[in-house]
Amino acid sequence: MTLQELLGIELPIIQAPMAGVQDSALAVAVSNAGGLGSLPCALLGLDAMRGELAAIRARTTKPFNVNFFCHAPPAFSAEREAVWRAMLSPYYEELGIDAGAITTGPGRASFNSEAADVLSEFKPPVVSFHFGLPAAGLLARVRAWGAKVLSSATTVEEALWLEEQGVDAIVAQGLEAGGHRGNFLSADLTTQVGTFALLPQIVAAVKVPVIAAGGIADAKGAVAAMSLGAAGVQIGTAYMLCPECTTSMVHRAALKSEAARHTALTNLFSGWPARGIVNRVMSELGPMSTAVPDFPLATSAIAPLRAKAESQGSGDFSPLWSGQNASGCKEIPAADLTRELAANIFQ
Repeated sequence: MTLQELLGIELPIIQAPMAGVQDSALAVAVSNAGGLGSLPCALLGLDAMRGELAAIRARTTKPFNVNFFCHAPPAFSAEREAVWRAMLSPYYEELGIDAGAITTGPGRASFNSEAADVLSEFKPPVVSFHFGLPAAGLLARVRAWGAKVLSSATTVEEALWLEEQGVDAIVAQGLEAGGHRGNFLSADLTTQVGTFALLPQIVAAVKVPVIAAGGIADAKGAVAAMSLGAAGVQIGTAYMLCPECTTSMVHRAALKSEAARHTALTNLFSGWPARGIVNRVMSELGPMSTAVPDFPLATSAIAPLRAKAESQGSGDFSPLWSGQNASGCKEIPAADLTRELAANIFQ
């Protein structure tokens, strides 16, 4: 069975869910163009999620994907938080921010029964997960309405584990990919490899369709991935300049600049390794730090710096998520880009 047959789509193009830079508009545009549009829900409250799902249902009859994180909530450490804020204190002083007024918060929600309740009202045809899978009971609820389940694997071991849990397809996330790494069996970053090294190994190891993700920026890249056994490709960064994206002006400027050629994995913005364009805070503190609170607790302390700097037109403290190949970013409608990405697949 092809990926198109499995998911009910025309083109084997999946728009990567990108929390913080998109809403339902991008998902609708990609789905209506024949690909699989995705709605990231990790940053959405229940009411916002319900509103976005209603908007999708109102604007397309095509299949779409909703995406959730399923990380284990960490225990709060006052000591780690104090060390982290001390590292950031010179920046608070520089930007005139009252550190004492900054509250702590969860940052990103993990998939839970309340989210499943909202989903059950809309019964999305595809549900995808990052950081493994939710508890068996929650997964059973998703499958009960016939949804296809996808999840990300960053190693062969993770792919085998996901197949054992019965996922319908696996997203092979190479090290080039922008945003958060999806690794869940090991935090050891030396296990993480590039897309075109990872993809054929996972294809050989599992029987379910494998979707390539990371560093694929144009139609030639899509064809290359398919030639290595991918059933389809998941593409994120290339969409970030499309008018349907909510990418900030600061972020858009970075993606269009020479700075986009230099990305790194960093845990400074959330507590988990994620790939973004190197900026001031990554350069000065180092992109990875053991002082940072566990994911996603790092977010609250750095968020005020981001907000203040962005209000002044600076991305010095912003998570400028981007894959290693931003060359495919185009300021064109997402539907046009989707068709361009699939242009050579069927030749």
